[in-house]
Amino acid sequence: MINVLFVCLGNICRSPLAEGVLLHAIREKGLENQIHVDSSGTSSYHIGDSPDPRTMQNARENKIILTSKARQFRVEDFEKFDYILAMDQSNYRNILRLDPFGKYEHKVRLFREFDEQERGADVPDPYFGGEEGFQHVFEIVERSVSKLLDHLTEKHNLSVSNQDP
Repeated sequence: MINVLFVCLGNICRSPLAEGVLLHAIREKGLENQIHVDSSGTSSYHIGDSPDPRTMQNARENKIILTSKARQFRVEDFEKFDYILAMDQSNYRNILRLDPFGKYEHKVRLFREFDEQERGADVPDPYFGGEEGFQHVFEIVERSVSKLLDHLTEKHNLSVSNQDP
């Protein structure tokens, strides 16, 4: 089982969207028993909350259902997850601060390392913007998740049981 964790600041916009998009793609390819996905935030602002209503609305409009509840990143996540994907440089640095000896640094990456259009860029936080910002983030996430799933499938030799035509 491959374990993937998406991390943003509050765990109500970007990371739960990425979690939902990856879960959707995993189901489409029949990889549910091979990849586990979760999301968290580096802050404690929204623990226990559902994703932002605008994120949920945008996800629904794009045929993605979000069911996660916000939680804060924990030191134990370093052990549990194989891939810890930060949405931006700030959260990347915050995660690494919890690993002062660099034992798990190899697991922590920027999510957009998988975005061929802007490799390594930050996923912008749509929280203070309008509807178009949420759609822009969705497009980034969808594109990056597609390449992430290709990477996971190839690197870990996962068997896809439901290939799209």
